[in-house]
This record gives sequence, C-alpha cells and structure tokens, in this order.
Amino acid sequence: MTSPFRLIYLKSTEVEPPHVEPIVPPSREEKSSRSFSSSKPPAPETHAKREILKLAKADLKHPDPKVRILAVRFYLEQSHLSITMPLLQEILSDPDPGVRGEALSKLITFGSPIVSPFLKRHLRDPDPTVRMVALKGMFQLKEKMDLNLLMQFLSDDSPWVRRKLATLLGWYQMEGVLPILMEMSKDKDPKVRKAALFSLATLYPEEGVERLMEAMSDSEADIRRWARDQLNRMLERSVKHRSASRSG
Repeated sequence: MTSPFRLIYLKSTEVEPPHVEPIVPPSREEKSSRSFSSSKPPAPETHAKREILKLAKADLKHPDPKVRILAVRFYLEQSHLSITMPLLQEILSDPDPGVRGEALSKLITFGSPIVSPFLKRHLRDPDPTVRMVALKGMFQLKEKMDLNLLMQFLSDDSPWVRRKLATLLGWYQMEGVLPILMEMSKDKDPKVRKAALFSLATLYPEEGVERLMEAMSDSEADIRRWARDQLNRMLERSVKHRSASRSG
C-alpha cells in the first residue's frame, strides 16, 4: 500500500525529462531572488514534513527511475542546499540519465557556486540531455568558462548539444568566442549552423554579415532563405539609421 506521504509527490506516473528549452537569460530580479533564496537558512520542519522528506530520501534508492526522479524533484525543492549536499554524489551517479538531469536542474535553481564542480563534471556525461542541462547551468551561474572547455563541444556527437552551445553563446555574450562561432557556422547539421549564424550576427555584426552572405549559397534551402531575410533586415535598419542621422 502506498504511503499517504508518498502520494503528496507521486501524483503522476508520467515524468517529463529535464526542461532545457527555450533558452531565456535570467533577469536581474531572478538572479537576485535566486541568490537570496539560496542563502536563507532551512525553514523549521514539521513532523509531517520530516516524514515526507524521510520517505523521499528513501525513494532515491527505488528501483523505478520515475519514482527516483519524483523523489529528487521533491527532496531538492523542500530541502536546503546544505542538507542535500551529502546525497549529491550518490544522486548524480544514478545510472538513469533522467535522474541525473533532474538533479542537476534542481541544483541550478539554488543559484550557488557550490554546485559548479558538479556541473563541470557532467559536461562530459554520456547522455546528451544531461550535458545540455550542465552546459546551460554553467552559463546561468555566470561561471568563468574556459574556451578550451567549450571547444570540446565542437566535436560533440549530439547536434542538440552543439546547437545548445551556439545559442547560449549568443544569449550570454561571452568574449573571445568568435573562432568557436565561426567554426560552428560551418557545422554539418543545418540547425547548428543556423543557431551559430544567429549568435555570430548578434555578437560580431561585421563578421556575421560576411558569413550570412556565404550562407546564401548553403546546401540547405531553409538557411539560404533565412540568411537572405536577415541580410535584408540588416540593410533596412542601416538605411533607416542613415536617414535618421541626416534628418537629425
């Protein structure tokens, strides 16, 4: 018979994978709030909450990965980071990628640099979804990223991971990533090329125009059309800017 405490967080047998899209850079308010919440002391625990956490902790060893994912989700949401630290090593070594990804996603919400070593370790996780979660977390926490570390993703076997990197570079505007984006704009996967071109045009307009012009002869029709549209928009903005300058 299922414990009444377990029913509180085992509400569904369907567990979604860690959410990795869309990519939205955190606002100042969100970062401030996250930093504040991660520094707050643990709230006083009622007897019921202690029992629920005890069960959730036990369910981290449950044979069904769906139960373990729900237990991770509940346990990390209800506990202070200092309480969960002893369990992290075990949770992040789980054989199921869904469990590892869920644990990383929840850890990122603490907004604490303490979780950085765990994120760095999972940049080399065998599962691409977990790698994407770890990569996004590194950017969200504003960790200083070694460009050599990012270079390893140019040869990542998952186009989704490569696309994630290309998009994140545009959102978070790191310095010195021109060579990486230039290389990614020639990726064998069209979605990776398109994401890299977009970030390239955002961060490096001059070089971006050159690559967009080259992309007009891309093997993929969608990219050719997209590159043409981007160049037309850039031209229109330039004409409007010059007109406004003269009238001013």
